Amino acid sequence: MFKWKRVCLERFGYALPENVVTSADIERELAPVYERFGLHEGRLELMSGIRERRFWDEGTLPSDASTRAGRAALDAAGAAPDEIECLIHTSVSRDFLEPATASVVHDNLSLSPKALIYDISNACLGFLNGIVSLANMIELGQVKKGLIVAGESSRSLVRTTIRQLLNTPTPTRQQLKAAFASLTIGSGAVAVVLTDESAAQTDHHLRGGVVRTATEHNHLCRGSADTGFGGEAAVSMETNAETLLVSGCALASETWEVFQRELGWTNGHVDRTYCHQVGAAHRDRLLEALHLDPDKDFATVEFLGNIGSVSLPLTMALGVESDPPHPGERIAMLGIGSGLSSVMLGVQW
Repeated sequence: MFKWKRVCLERFGYALPENVVTSADIERELAPVYERFGLHEGRLELMSGIRERRFWDEGTLPSDASTRAGRAALDAAGAAPDEIECLIHTSVSRDFLEPATASVVHDNLSLSPKALIYDISNACLGFLNGIVSLANMIELGQVKKGLIVAGESSRSLVRTTIRQLLNTPTPTRQQLKAAFASLTIGSGAVAVVLTDESAAQTDHHLRGGVVRTATEHNHLCRGSADTGFGGEAAVSMETNAETLLVSGCALASETWEVFQRELGWTNGHVDRTYCHQVGAAHRDRLLEALHLDPDKDFATVEFLGNIGSVSLPLTMALGVESDPPHPGERIAMLGIGSGLSSVMLGVQW
């Protein structure tokens, strides 16, 4: 259980990739595979709810994307680079194994040489883990102002998945099912400035949160060996999507019960929710399992796809931008990632 009194979620920044790739575009490339199994165009969008996702221009590194989002967050918060005392880079995608991608972003943004920097990687939960880590430092008085960034790049994974399916002489239905989730992945970047309330320009307090894990399910979604995801290396992933959905919703339900008990919030107290965007069916099942009103949730999966660690915070950034919460509203951030792990955080606007 995490509880904070002094931590403010100051401002978000984000960057959207330049290139739109529709589900129809992908299916046209996979026409020989579709023909083999008698599938009709439109199945990918029908099954996932994802109409399109985005790719960065070729050669764009995760640090480039994270830098763009970080700069936007600093500008929105009116924060000078030398005020940032901690920078955490939290995406699955990173430039290389060593050094930390945070070091590149730190240099790009000309942050203070006194700033603590490091990477956190935990599948789709990395950004929320970064929030917890930075919030703890602020609450302890070690840091007054910090920045969390993430930049996910999907081009290599999607391109490799298409290539593998086309180059397999006799692909099986099981291989196609295991590759399906990889075709839903999108790209994007997001950042947030957290501050001690004494340095805040807003009153958006991070109130607390909880975490639960179910690591017996760590085999349900696995990527290729860790080689760094910055370039055009062949990155692949296999996912048992059906079992992952069931197990993920079960873990989320358990986490939500603990969240309500520890924060003293009920479903009726929650004014808005932002959840990890995997697919339309996953979002519907998640909100149904938690007995939360879908009208209080904000969706981006249709036009952004699943953007890994960026998905939930970018959805929240876009949501508060398009429809700013009223002062005092309670917001639940509902995170879940392969592994399985769930982190849920409460913000009072």
